Order: sequence, then structure tokens, then C-alpha cells
Amino acid sequence: MGKPNIKTIGVLTSGGDAPAMNAAVRAVARIGKERGLKVKGIRKGYNGLLNEDIIDLTPTETADTIFRGGTILFTARCEEFKTEEGQKRGAEICKAHGIDGLVVIGGDGSFQGAKKLAALGINTIGVPGTIDLDIACTEYTIGFDTAVNTAMEAIDKIRDTSTSHERCSIVEVMGRGAGYIALWCGMATGAEDILIPESFDGNLPKVEQQIIEHLLRNRAKGKTHHMVINAEGVGHSYSMAKRIESATGIETRATILGHMQRGGSPTAKDRVYASMMGAYAVDLLCAGKTNRVVGYQNGRFMDMDIDEGLAMTKDIDEYQLQIAHLLGK
Repeated sequence: MGKPNIKTIGVLTSGGDAPAMNAAVRAVARIGKERGLKVKGIRKGYNGLLNEDIIDLTPTETADTIFRGGTILFTARCEEFKTEEGQKRGAEICKAHGIDGLVVIGGDGSFQGAKKLAALGINTIGVPGTIDLDIACTEYTIGFDTAVNTAMEAIDKIRDTSTSHERCSIVEVMGRGAGYIALWCGMATGAEDILIPESFDGNLPKVEQQIIEHLLRNRAKGKTHHMVINAEGVGHSYSMAKRIESATGIETRATILGHMQRGGSPTAKDRVYASMMGAYAVDLLCAGKTNRVVGYQNGRFMDMDIDEGLAMTKDIDEYQLQIAHLLGK
């Protein structure tokens, strides 16, 4: 079978937004034009696809967007697209608009949708866009670097006031199922304790007691402040702070950074890597590839079958976690 004659490609952003998604969208639009393709932007993810919220996406439309956070195509959740009926209608809408290739920028859930469209005859490529770094088939995901730097800068500021008031501070960062932001921020800010879902067994009193003992040991040694980085998947930061203060008599405050980690102008790394991934996705479509996901491994951009990528699992590096704890002693 020969390679399909790709003439029009679409691009959408799905799931949680991530800094530098716009860089990837821009690369799809511009490299698509360079390859002689017509490019359409699908607004509001799969929800927008089902509602035919589809626009022409020219290089002019993506001008002055590479430095903007969020996604110019918007994003939304879509329960209907999880159904077989919704998926079939999505494929029919793509065909009705002449879209024979689709770039899906998002996380695992977005790739599940891409996989369904590929099975229905739409050549589909996934690009990993998530601040959580929780896609197993790639060492890099769009937005992680910016999110970590945003959180790190906030934590540095919190440490300043924590030191002034001789407090214990608990800072909650994003990461419901993955602790990469917490681990990186903890190491980057010299935090005394790092809590991540991968090593949390659900026994919150035990964790709090370990923090209390560590805090009191440090006070006995003359240390005047204590920083705890807590992943969203562990949570309970406000109640944890109250219990630690009650047990130690040391003023303890909790700060939840929340969605500020998703926003802001992306870092150089995110802009460059997102641009490369968007361009790579277009070239995969031009080569007749489908049901693939773009990744970054061992210093190079690569691709693999979406099914293979989704089947992979990812664990926190135990050595990195061990070193983080030792550095925080």
C-alpha cells in the first residue's frame, strides 16, 4: 500500500493546558505550509471537533504566539468523545472538512482519543503536552520545564518570608498522580521534605510524624526554617500545617500554588522542544505514519506506536529521590 496523499491536516490541544502548547501549534501551522499542506485549527479539543469549531490556521494566525502561555486553540474535556458514537462522529467530521491528518497535543487521555481516530481512518499523531511529565514513553513533555521554574520561583519567595518568621512552610504543587514537579522543585529549592504520591502509602499520620521529627531535629541544630514540598496527590496541606504547628509549637503555614503553574511565558527549552515536536509530527504525517506518538529519548526526538507508548509505565528514579532526601537533611 502506498503512502496516503495528505493534503489537509488539523491540530488540536486537549486536556490540561501547558506552557508552550502554542509553540507546538505554531510549528504545525508553519511546517505544514512549508510542506504544501493546508492546516486547520480545531478549537476546544475533542469537544470543539464534535461541535465543528474548526478554523483555517495560517502562519499569520500563529504570529506572536510562541511566548504566550496557555493555548490559542483553547482546550476542554469531552465525555461524549469517550463513547464509540462520539468517536465515529469525530472521524466523520474530520473527513467532511477534508482533514486527512491530525496532530493531537495533550496527555494520555488525549492519546486514547487519537488512537480511536486512527482506527477510524484518520492519520493521527500524538504530541506529549502535560506539565506532569507523566507520559512513560518520553523523557520530556511540553510545559514541564516552565511549570517547574514557575513553582521554583514561588517557593524561593515563600522561603524568604518563612526564614524571616522562623516558620515551617508547606507548599503544595501540582501532580495528582505523578510527583515529578514536587521532586524537581524540592531539589531545586533545597527543601527539607518532599512528599510525592509514588512513595505515599496513604498513612498521613506517619508522614506528618516524620516531618515533625525532622523539623524538631533541625531546630535543635539551630535551623530557623523548614520547607516541605507536597504534591497534589498527597494533599491535605492546610490540615497538615495545623497539626504540625499544634504538635511542635512552631508556626506552620500552607500555600497551594495551584493553576499558576500552568500559566506564564514558556522557558526557552519548552519553546524549542515544543517547536521540534510539532514539526516532527507534521513530517510523520507527510511520511504516511499514523497512530504514533512523538517523544524525546536519549537526546533525540523519536516516535513510537501509541498503543506501545500507552502500555508503558513510568516510575520515579529511586536514586534521585534518595539523593533529594539526603540533601534535605
